[in-house]
Formats: sequence, C-alpha cells, structure tokens
Amino acid sequence: MMKTIRSKEFTADLAWGSLAIANLDGTTVKLHWTDQPYKWHVNDGQEVFAVMDGVVDMHFRVNGLEEVTALYAGDIFYADVGTEHVAHPRGAARVLVIEKEGSI
Repeated sequence: MMKTIRSKEFTADLAWGSLAIANLDGTTVKLHWTDQPYKWHVNDGQEVFAVMDGVVDMHFRVNGLEEVTALYAGDIFYADVGTEHVAHPRGAARVLVIEKEGSI
C-alpha cells in the first residue's frame, strides 16, 4: 500500500491528536497536530521530532538546567534515551514523531 500525506492539511480534534503513518518493526511514525504544549516527559527510547509546519519551542533539561530551542518547519530535534523535554507550539503546528511503540 502507498499513501501521500499532506501534512499542512492534517488537523485533529484535540491537541496532540495523531495520524498513524507506519509501524516499522516496533518504531512508530506519526503525524501530530497541536496548538497546546505537551507535558514534560522522558522517553524510554530514542525520539525524532520533525516540525513539518509551524514553530515549536522545544524545552529540554541538560544537567538539571532548562534550555529552549526554536524549531521551524524543516527542523529536527533528536532526544536520546533519558532526555527530559516538552514541546510548546507557537500557535498551530504539525510534527512528525518517530519513536519506540508505546512511548508517551
């Protein structure tokens, strides 16, 4: 099966609603729509977070200190195992997330 997904056209009823695109042997690929921050969390696996549309401020902690980086369409944030982070969109954003199945 093949499919084309126009990320700019995707919306969800609730913040962080998602469209499951693929499951690659236990690694999920999902397109998320949001206009609200997520929650501070730590994944038990690696995470790739690619902004498709909009702007997202990614907050993360390094040695207990909070840092923030602005992510624009086309930018990618990689969180290794144990990286504490939270995404704060500036308005509506669409994000492609690739992570271990069952991650929060």
